[in-house]
Amino acid sequence: MKKLLANLMVLSLIVWNTIPAFAVDSVKILDVNKDYWARAEIVEVVSDNIMTLDSAGNFYPEDTVQRVEFVKSLLKLLSNDNLDVNIKNIFSDVSSSNPNYSDILRSQQLGLVYGYPDRTFKPQRVMTRAEVQSVISHITKDGVADVSVLNYFDDANQVPSWAERPYAKSLAYGIYVNYPNAKELRPNDDLTRAEAAVLLARLKDKIGFVKDEYIGPELERVIAIEHLNMKKNAPSHVVKITNKRSIVLSGNVLEVAFTDKFRSENASAGQTVKFIAPQDICTEEGTVLFPANSVFTGKVLEIVPQKWFNKNARVYIQLNEVCLPNGNTVDLNAKPFYKDYALKEGPWMTAGKVALWTVGLGAVGTGAGVGFAFIPDPTKIGTGIAIGTPVGAGVGLITGLVTPGLKYHAKEGEQIYVILCDDASITK
Repeated sequence: MKKLLANLMVLSLIVWNTIPAFAVDSVKILDVNKDYWARAEIVEVVSDNIMTLDSAGNFYPEDTVQRVEFVKSLLKLLSNDNLDVNIKNIFSDVSSSNPNYSDILRSQQLGLVYGYPDRTFKPQRVMTRAEVQSVISHITKDGVADVSVLNYFDDANQVPSWAERPYAKSLAYGIYVNYPNAKELRPNDDLTRAEAAVLLARLKDKIGFVKDEYIGPELERVIAIEHLNMKKNAPSHVVKITNKRSIVLSGNVLEVAFTDKFRSENASAGQTVKFIAPQDICTEEGTVLFPANSVFTGKVLEIVPQKWFNKNARVYIQLNEVCLPNGNTVDLNAKPFYKDYALKEGPWMTAGKVALWTVGLGAVGTGAGVGFAFIPDPTKIGTGIAIGTPVGAGVGLITGLVTPGLKYHAKEGEQIYVILCDDASITK
């Protein structure tokens, strides 16, 4: 059973590893085409300056990776590339004139990639896949590593004994590469730059697995996933809490209130409109995101006037900034959480309008029926009522349905729901 569960775990990880990462593909890389198997990860590490292009814009994905190159990328990923060096150089093959001198000593000081027993570092030596997996295993948090998971792979017998547990651990964390054959690890192959990009991108995305002593103080990392539940049918309720900020994911819904009364007939496109948080907007776990009295500022994008046949006016607005009580501002992209992102009077107000027309003209019809019946024959008042009331009500109903719809009015303090169209980042 234990081996079965382990194999199922690996199968699930392989599925995860074959799904391309979603990245904003805005980086121009001359020698990596759109269909290249590691394109998304290469774009990610280049965008984050973890790995670099040459001056012409080439990445050289099939080139191998030297030890010093991997060290430099790992230091950048962990935000330790500016770490003060306070150890002595013990390596006979690394001199102070070496352009990578400080990075090699930083690696030794942190314990990322160690030197060899003969006190050499061999900075230009090419790394194998197994060696890189060993480094990743070394810096990630300890966990149960069942080496039987290796049996899923056709070349499990090629994994060096010293790399079995590191591989099992990296498989469990999903930080490994098995391209082009999903059932081969090829542990003794030299690591290519494309494979390094995949491993580094996955390590970055799972930075929570890295031991704290290897992470620089400036590196942002997720420390909690919390939930905002102001509207049950919101597309998202997720809030990421990092060591630097709170990130309210797009699709979350907030409840805000008008600071002033609003009338669609007096408003125009481009007009500023403001809302306020009537109480703290906080996660279910207790993190305050937008304190009470935070001011949400937006503008009117468009106003569509009411039209005949009972079509109500529609107001389109966009919220673009929040000013917190402490004076800090938060960029925002939010719109009303209603059909077509439009503010308009609801169906009950529309029904009330039609009902008023119906009742009003029904009363007129009743009066007219009484009058017309009373004049020739007072005894036929009941008949006049019976005829006039439904006729008047019918005319009122038709009139209510064909007349122009309602203007949009909101009172000061009236609350509406708005949906985030982009993530909102609140710095701590």
